[in-house]
Amino acid sequence: MAEKKSVVTPERFAKGLTYKDYLTQIKVNKDRFEEFYKSGQLSVSDKEFFRKIAKMPNGAGKILVIGEDWCPDVFRGLPAVAHIAEDSGMELRIFPREQNLDIMNEFLKEGKYMSLPVVVFYTRDQRYIFHWIERPLRADKERAQIMEEAKKEKPGATEQEMRAKVGDRSRARYPAWQQETIRELREALTKRLGV
Repeated sequence: MAEKKSVVTPERFAKGLTYKDYLTQIKVNKDRFEEFYKSGQLSVSDKEFFRKIAKMPNGAGKILVIGEDWCPDVFRGLPAVAHIAEDSGMELRIFPREQNLDIMNEFLKEGKYMSLPVVVFYTRDQRYIFHWIERPLRADKERAQIMEEAKKEKPGATEQEMRAKVGDRSRARYPAWQQETIRELREALTKRLGV
């Protein structure tokens, strides 16, 4: 990915939406973005870490996010990333997936899935550092456990009933998953930047 020429030039990056602009144009889940903006705040330690790496000569200076407002992983994860940008001084730009498929195609999960959100960190002069996709590993594990528990409780449930039951239980975990997203991003940047 990092070796081939990206469609995300500095000029293209600059055309992305700020978090505030993104919120003004979304069609659904604005209340969810607001709710998770409140719970997605950084700890003092996280704020210090992200500020530190933003000040490093080859540290992170820009964040690109690919997302859509209908996606739970986006309305849960993007507000936490917005806090990272705001608290560190990094420049955040958001690109709706359906209008930017060429960017999405650079960051396919497992080389084939258009999973959301995609969070890409760049240096200030826009050299690629790393990207992160969808949700934290802890969320994947807990979602699988929630699904198994729901199946045991109601073996003959319809797909719609299962989806509702799993969705309700998953939503209760969203604030913890936001914090895990922040932890995973911090851990990856620590490794990539040698902090």
